[in-house]
Amino acid sequence: MRGATAPVPPSQRRARIPHGLVTALRVGASAGLLALLIIISRDELSALDVGSKSAAAAWLTGAALVIAAAFVMAAVRWWQVADTLDVPVSGRSTLSIYLAALFVGNFLPTTIGGDVLRVNRLARICGSQANAFATVIIERLTGWVVLPLLTLAALISQPSLLSHSGGQIAGGLALGTLVVLALIVWVAEHPRGLGRLAGGTRIREALGAVHTGLSVFRRHPGAAGRLLTVGLAYQFLLVVATALAGAAIGVNPGLRAWLAFAPMVLIVQNLSAIGGLGVREGALVLFLDAHGVNEGEAVLLGLFVYALTLLVSLTGAPALALGGRRNRSKVPAEVPAGS
Repeated sequence: MRGATAPVPPSQRRARIPHGLVTALRVGASAGLLALLIIISRDELSALDVGSKSAAAAWLTGAALVIAAAFVMAAVRWWQVADTLDVPVSGRSTLSIYLAALFVGNFLPTTIGGDVLRVNRLARICGSQANAFATVIIERLTGWVVLPLLTLAALISQPSLLSHSGGQIAGGLALGTLVVLALIVWVAEHPRGLGRLAGGTRIREALGAVHTGLSVFRRHPGAAGRLLTVGLAYQFLLVVATALAGAAIGVNPGLRAWLAFAPMVLIVQNLSAIGGLGVREGALVLFLDAHGVNEGEAVLLGLFVYALTLLVSLTGAPALALGGRRNRSKVPAEVPAGS
């Protein structure tokens, strides 16, 4: 038949690992790592004395409230991106969608699901899948800017934190994150990078929208500064929440130690498929070991943070069940980002 495409020989086909298998492996690795940490630290866990239970409950309640405030700031950060790119959505809608995505991301074995939900629901409102995708990607990138900067600022202000391996690893991870991020932003913003992908398939349109959005922020440094300020407030609140949860079990390495290590924990926990479980606890053991925090305390702290995050994420269940019913007819099919 004329113009027909010849079948690709089996020897030339690329082997693809099923997504479900990858997720299962990540879940298994997270569960295995957590189980190993609990086994190793079982003596410390059994001997742990939290002191006054009422005081511990008060610290944990404060941590939960701070986590809730942090998630509101994250929704504000996302709305700021959308507003700068002229994506029509209200702050109330972004908060509702963000909470629904938070519930999905923390109760399902993947963090991608929450972002997919955000893109899909925002696209229903603004009428553009590409622009919705761009807002989520740019909002995510701001976190990867702020977290390593917090760590480096803390390490510079207290160089003694670098005297042990945990501090050195944190510093190296922060610098490496900034280098990788700079490369990603350069490729995304440069005309010869994603700038060449405007139009065509949905994937090309989405990547092109990211390029356009980053260009808008480059032309409006004031908007970029406000976005980073909100992002800083969000990440700082998460650090404070970790410190409050630590206070509940008597873990207090100091403010600058928290600022140096908690951001790196937030970065590496993205490797886990179940809300950071296993990876977060292992990172806390590594970073806090030289500050008088034993393995049992570090593991329990990680589990407390996870439990509090799950608790706050429950507020997104109603938004997940009731959201996504916007009237699509009021918005044009495509909204030019940054027009």
